[in-house]
Amino acid sequence: LGLTTKAAAKHLQDQGYNELPSSGRRGALRILSEVLSEPMFILLIGGGVVYLMLGDQTDAILLLLFAAFSVAITIVQESRSERVLDSLRNLASPRALVIRDGKRIHIPGREVVCDDIIVLNEGDRVVADATLISSHDLLVDESLLTGESVSVRKLAQTNEYEGEPIAGGEDLPFVFAGTLVVRGTGKARVYATAMSTEIGKIGRALGSIESEQTQLRRQMQWLIRDFAIIGTIAGGLIVVLYGMLRGSWLDALLGGISIGMSLLPQEFTLVMAVFMAMGAWRISQVRVLTRRASAIETLGAITVLCTDKTGTLTENRMNVAAIVNGSEAWIIDQSSPIMSNTAETLAVALWACPLEPSDNMDIAIHKFAVEQKSCNNFSPEQLIHTYGLRPDLFAVVNIIKDTDGDNAIAYAKGALEAIALLCGLSTQQLTEQIENADKLAKKGIRVLAVAKAKDINPAIQKNLPESPRGFKFEYVGLIGFADPLRKNVRSAVDECHSAGIRVIMITGDYPATASAIGKQAGIDVTNIVTGDDIETMSDSSLSSIIKTTSIFARVRPNQKLRIVQSLKANAEIVGMTGDGVNDAPAIKAAHIGIAMGGRGTDVAREASAIVLLDDDFSAIVKTTQLGRRIYDNLRKAIEYIIAVHIPIAGLAILPLLLGLPLILTPVHIAFLEMVIDPACSVVFEAEKEEEDVMNRPPRKPNVPLILPKRMLWAASQGLLVLTILSAILILGSFYQMPENDLRALVFSCLVVMNMGLILVNRSFNSSIVTALLKPNRSLWVLLGSVCAILIVAVSWSPARQLFHFGQLHLMDFSICVGVGILGLLILEGLKYLWFSRSFSK
Repeated sequence: LGLTTKAAAKHLQDQGYNELPSSGRRGALRILSEVLSEPMFILLIGGGVVYLMLGDQTDAILLLLFAAFSVAITIVQESRSERVLDSLRNLASPRALVIRDGKRIHIPGREVVCDDIIVLNEGDRVVADATLISSHDLLVDESLLTGESVSVRKLAQTNEYEGEPIAGGEDLPFVFAGTLVVRGTGKARVYATAMSTEIGKIGRALGSIESEQTQLRRQMQWLIRDFAIIGTIAGGLIVVLYGMLRGSWLDALLGGISIGMSLLPQEFTLVMAVFMAMGAWRISQVRVLTRRASAIETLGAITVLCTDKTGTLTENRMNVAAIVNGSEAWIIDQSSPIMSNTAETLAVALWACPLEPSDNMDIAIHKFAVEQKSCNNFSPEQLIHTYGLRPDLFAVVNIIKDTDGDNAIAYAKGALEAIALLCGLSTQQLTEQIENADKLAKKGIRVLAVAKAKDINPAIQKNLPESPRGFKFEYVGLIGFADPLRKNVRSAVDECHSAGIRVIMITGDYPATASAIGKQAGIDVTNIVTGDDIETMSDSSLSSIIKTTSIFARVRPNQKLRIVQSLKANAEIVGMTGDGVNDAPAIKAAHIGIAMGGRGTDVAREASAIVLLDDDFSAIVKTTQLGRRIYDNLRKAIEYIIAVHIPIAGLAILPLLLGLPLILTPVHIAFLEMVIDPACSVVFEAEKEEEDVMNRPPRKPNVPLILPKRMLWAASQGLLVLTILSAILILGSFYQMPENDLRALVFSCLVVMNMGLILVNRSFNSSIVTALLKPNRSLWVLLGSVCAILIVAVSWSPARQLFHFGQLHLMDFSICVGVGILGLLILEGLKYLWFSRSFSK
């Protein structure tokens, strides 16, 4: 009858949900508290308070509106990122069929509790550790726990089992969370859920592996720290000097806030947030989900990509690839059709399969037989008996009634040694067939042997022997299977090589199969190291041999961790793919852990940084390309931020030093931030990749985000703009231009030249003409909006009053346009000279 609903609810309350713990979710209140603690927000509030103390309520309200707008945008954006992570966690969440109150019902796997009776059917993923109380022909794939690709047979518990429950053993009564039912049915009583399961124990062990903070994030923290220190010191000095020299401490405080806002690099935090969120979205467009932003930062620096074979390089489905019958052989890479003898081998293999196949090889045989139209399947009425796999005989046999009479024929397929035993092959005959099998194995083809026993009369049909060894079988031939290489893998591997990324295959498959697939994929197969070889090596030996080895075969999942650690010891930046529970430590230890979304476990996904929804290797290459694009655009945005802050800071400080009226107040700087923020985040993030993005070696992770020469280039841009604007300010003051008119002119010129800085920094070395031809919808939306708002601000009377602007005349507009074009041309000329002299990117 199973548990009652009431008892299950009590168990759930006591035990908790059957799921692995996840990191705490950032709710809206937590995000709000983080935003309110930002220095820029504090300065905006401080400026508003000072305006209120000065009696200027309009400016105070405007400044506070800017602050509220900034907070709202940040909360919306961060909340979206949190929802993406929530949806990822629910990806492929398993459901369970349980018996409650004597009825079978489907419930979420997370609601399964101890003592629940779960019903297992073919294709189900087991949701908890349990003991079988009944089973029928139950076969379970436990490779996610053991790394062993061969499924194991399960038997219901008939007496008390004294040993510890372990995965991987034949005829044991235990099933484990995360494993897959390949064949048969059963019922099991749950004895462990959540962290108490075998999966949970490994998941708990992952906590001892610390995730490394990326070099990029550390560099960004250093930049923010240095700029914040400079801004604080400059703002404090201005407040003291202005207050002492002019005697107005409130105006001094306002000037100090303006300088602090002009120098404080609050855009750096915004840029990182937007680039990481948008980067995750762009990466999701190639069917890859990003779990950790650090992966986006590191993607462009990958030097070694470790990949599994099955399902990643290959399609994870078996195809008939070869048929051998006596002297006749058909290979899939040959264009010739199958002959009569090979057709007979296919027919025998088909009739040895179940009518409704579930095993990959059975499915391949059925599919190929339909394609060839060379044989018909039997009807359910013809099937007399089936012999399943036995511990002493790895073969399956179907007894099928002959349509031409009362006799029946036995059809068998299985391991070559088992079929040879059924057929009574001599040593010489077996040796010949082993040689045939070995030839196919070198091509990466797995083989099964097939045989048949004719003329089983009705008397025997009514009293069948316990074992198929009672029949006289005749050997028919071999049928071979291959997991085909994905169509786009070869080009993706070549692209990796051109980008300076080494591809290493790590598989649990045999060396011959790994070598065959490696050749097809374009991976170096000169040296092949097996898991047994790794066991005998010291760490130093492994670190040495791994420099020249790109194929690792028969590797157990726990050995993957050693491979990753050896690569890291060689100063490589490692991307690591995996799907199993035991793969999780290696995935987490790698710089970028990559989990399979289709066939991976929750534990592997929890340890990973990115998840491949389609288990497709080419998606990793596309993601790497996007990672390089994101990093390039991030550098462009940082250089732009540095360049644009220099004239803003200069115009905030210069009037104080020269005794001129303040040109930029906190209101003007807050308005400029509304231009700078989307420019440095949305516009630069949307820029297309540079043409050589995948034709250059990976960047070194310890290289600064902004190289000294690039920092100098950014500073040169800002100083040029500041020089032109200072000349306008000084000349306007010299000719006694009214304060509000001068402020409007200088501010308008600053905005126009700011747009020029955006255009110049769109590309590292492309001309302005090329940059203008590159599509970027966000750019033109921003520039159009800024122009419209600027025109309103300097021509509409209420807006002029808000910003303390005077009237701009036709000559003033001409000066703005001329200054913008002049500055753009000079910057383009400087960029050409700068990069033509081989200044580093």
